Amino acid sequence: MMTEPMTTAPLPTADAPARRLTDWHRAVIVGMIAYVVSRMCVLAAAGVRAAQMVVDSRTLARLGGTTPQEPGAVHTITQVLTSWDGRWYLDIVRNGYPSSIPQNITYSQSQARAAFFPVYPWLARAVDVVLPGGDTFAAIFVNIVLGAVAVVLVGLLARELYGVRVASRAMVLFAVFPGSFVLSFTYSEATLIVLAAACLLFLLREKWWLAGVAAMLGTATRPNGVALVAACAVASFLAIRRTRAWGSLVAVVLSPLGFIFFQLYVDHTAGERGAWFRVQREAWAEGTSYGATAVSKTADFLVHPLSSPTDALTALSMVALVAMIWCAWKVRLHPVLASYCAVVVGLMLMTQTVTARPRFLITAFPLIIAVAAWWPERQRAADGAGEVDDRLNWATTGWDMTLVLGGAGIAVLTGLYAVFGAIP
Repeated sequence: MMTEPMTTAPLPTADAPARRLTDWHRAVIVGMIAYVVSRMCVLAAAGVRAAQMVVDSRTLARLGGTTPQEPGAVHTITQVLTSWDGRWYLDIVRNGYPSSIPQNITYSQSQARAAFFPVYPWLARAVDVVLPGGDTFAAIFVNIVLGAVAVVLVGLLARELYGVRVASRAMVLFAVFPGSFVLSFTYSEATLIVLAAACLLFLLREKWWLAGVAAMLGTATRPNGVALVAACAVASFLAIRRTRAWGSLVAVVLSPLGFIFFQLYVDHTAGERGAWFRVQREAWAEGTSYGATAVSKTADFLVHPLSSPTDALTALSMVALVAMIWCAWKVRLHPVLASYCAVVVGLMLMTQTVTARPRFLITAFPLIIAVAAWWPERQRAADGAGEVDDRLNWATTGWDMTLVLGGAGIAVLTGLYAVFGAIP
């Protein structure tokens, strides 16, 4: 009697972890390539604006009959990357917070820097002590590095929930999302995203103290960092309901301390109570519209699509927001991440002056993870000869178009901000 030879199946426990690790490393490499390419888009747009500035200086010199004082390429490009709010953060790096704030302050007065949170400028100041090149270089360097860290953390968060394939797509989408241009400007979004992604990852892994510390730093980075308080509260509620993990409350207690510390610090430095709120109210006429501003600007764009780049940014941001929320609903985005996004989006739409913008949307990065999780896998089919080949389908074509449009959007937004063509 003959028997089949015994075959030994490969042990999945020995090879699978190593293969998964290799897949993850490959995904990170892809994400980093996408990040480098996206930074090249920013640099290209900044270079175009820098060249225009040189041409303008030559023209003015000829009209005035003088010899043009042409700034160097590095100087003009850094002027682009430090424009708008960037100059306020650099003012904090150089001068700290004001010791007094005049009544009826306007945004043209240097004391208006009291409206900006401290973690990013203090980090830039610390790096400036270590690295040569000056505070401007330090501030840009910090964001370039933090942008790369943010890409990896977004990937880790996506891998935690959906696996390596989704993580790879999420890192690429995050890197080429048009709002990622701000990761190369001297703004605080890169710092917040790193802290927020770390906090959310710690919450999913139930590392409550680490999550609380990350949230505490996050709420001292930007106003919409308070969304981390909601994420910590939801995570704690779920943990207590599931396993009576009362220790999770430490994250809830720690999370708002950064915001509270900043308010007390600015009040103490300026010698008055509610200094931050007064500067926001007087210098920037900040108020609440509960979404009315976003709706009205979107409607204005639909009626007069070429009249205002700012209205166009609002309308495109609203369209992207709706699509991202739909994807989050389809993939059942984790409640902790969903609560964070809900507060970020709510604060974005609530404001009366600067409303829906790509740079605010990118701080709601779990929505980008949701898009990556929803995106269909590339279809594979057998041909008549029995061989497997990749067939172009709508998902693949749409992915390629998304990457191209993302890179173009990064360049366009960099250019618009550089020429002050739209309110950021």
